[in-house]
Amino acid sequence: MADTALRTDAALLRLIWLASPALPVGGFSYSEGLEAAVEAGLVVDEATAAAWLDEQLHLALAGSDLAVVASAVLAWRAGDAPRVAELDAWVRRTRETSELRLQAEQMGRSLGDWERSLGGQAAAAPHTYPVAFAHAAASIEAPARDVALAFAFGWAENMAQAAIKAVPLGQGAGQRILQRLAAAIPAAVDRATALGDDDRQAFAPMLAILSSQHEIQYSRLFRS
Repeated sequence: MADTALRTDAALLRLIWLASPALPVGGFSYSEGLEAAVEAGLVVDEATAAAWLDEQLHLALAGSDLAVVASAVLAWRAGDAPRVAELDAWVRRTRETSELRLQAEQMGRSLGDWERSLGGQAAAAPHTYPVAFAHAAASIEAPARDVALAFAFGWAENMAQAAIKAVPLGQGAGQRILQRLAAAIPAAVDRATALGDDDRQAFAPMLAILSSQHEIQYSRLFRS
């Protein structure tokens, strides 16, 4: 997956901006199954929260969303609309519960609204979040790998904050979890960017079961 774009200072700052939890796309509203894992007693402290998120990064995110982001950036830059549509449809098909699909669609729609609010040219139709993120990053002079790194770090920050609220944990524990995830992200991105279309997969049965249970969980802070 060759990408010869060079990162500039302006590009780096725009990638940091895109990865920021302050971006008004609603990422703070979702725990992606973590809250259900806490309810089920699978995540009970800092160590189990860190291990859960590390596994989610490698077993779920690297094989799906990170690979889609890297491929979609190249497709947007090439003006390849059929390829963009194919990647977007794949994301929708592989969201195994209604709340996970809602997250992908709502965050993607909100990211498009954010682009328009800044006078940018958002995609004509709403896309799922990984594809919408790639669209927002496509005009940035940075390699697709850097875009995937930014996406992954934004995910990690949101999930560390979700762990602080859901377990609950202190801020120090959240920072140590983020430190662990940040160290693991480059390898996860390298794996993701090396995947072909036939190698992408979003098979995470325990996550799907927990997400289904979370949909009817009596008391909850998050939408997923």
